[in-house]
Amino acid sequence: MQYFEHLAELPAPQGSSVALGYFDGLHIGHQTVVRRAVEKAQKKGLVPALFTFRLPEESRIKGPRLLSTERKHQRAAGLGVELYMAPDFEEFCGFSPEEFVEKILIDCYHAKEVFCGENFTFGSKKSGNVKVLAQLCAQKGIGVTVLPLLEYEGQPVSSTRIRKALEDGEVELANALLGAPYQIDFPVRRGKGLGHTLGFPTINQHYPAGFQTPREGVYITRTWVDGVWYPSATGYGTRPTVNGVLPTCETFLPGYEGSLYGQSPVVEFYRYLWPTRKFENLQQLTDCVMEAARESREFFASQP
Repeated sequence: MQYFEHLAELPAPQGSSVALGYFDGLHIGHQTVVRRAVEKAQKKGLVPALFTFRLPEESRIKGPRLLSTERKHQRAAGLGVELYMAPDFEEFCGFSPEEFVEKILIDCYHAKEVFCGENFTFGSKKSGNVKVLAQLCAQKGIGVTVLPLLEYEGQPVSSTRIRKALEDGEVELANALLGAPYQIDFPVRRGKGLGHTLGFPTINQHYPAGFQTPREGVYITRTWVDGVWYPSATGYGTRPTVNGVLPTCETFLPGYEGSLYGQSPVVEFYRYLWPTRKFENLQQLTDCVMEAARESREFFASQP
């Protein structure tokens, strides 16, 4: 997959089939849009493409992020996207709906087909909707397919719903909506080394500004290190037993020996176990971590 971070004419002289959207998390609803664009490209000899955009970390236009940029690229490539363009929002947010179609869909993508969800908006101050998109594209000979919002358990699938599930500790629901386990891949930082002293060394990852955080507590997770998935236990919170102030994300990998400082291992979340609590002593903390690790090993041992 070729990635472009600024508006530019893309290598699609035969034309492209473009999925349009912000696609935060690339959840199962987004995947439907992207797959339809890819399928159309294959049928008509077009290049499968995706248009999205980047927002500043402090932006609240779309809510906290669910997925890192690298993971978003990987998932798009896995769906069959060959051309992926994600300019800064400021590059095109002032475009009128007409300019969006002319300068992006035609000049950049040579679009022949476009796909989006029914709630898609575009143009300055969201002045264009799917009806406007269909009208403008029809004038240019571009086919438009608008897909209804996908539902799961009787409710629409949305990034907002996924964020709420994570805030509530409903990891299974978040994973079902995402179509893959919720995951983080932030760089490992040095902590106080308390876990190592107590016999359960952990990797310490901090959520960057602008990312959605899960409910504080302990989770069954698994961690990808050096080509191997390790059952793991992850605690997210302020660590009240050791007088923590800022939330941290610490993961214990039973059986792993080595240093991961500076690396960005993938940690996948599978089940919420219990909330963060303050223990009377460090032995109780150790017992809690070991119990979480035991439950994690049993959980993955029982999986197909």
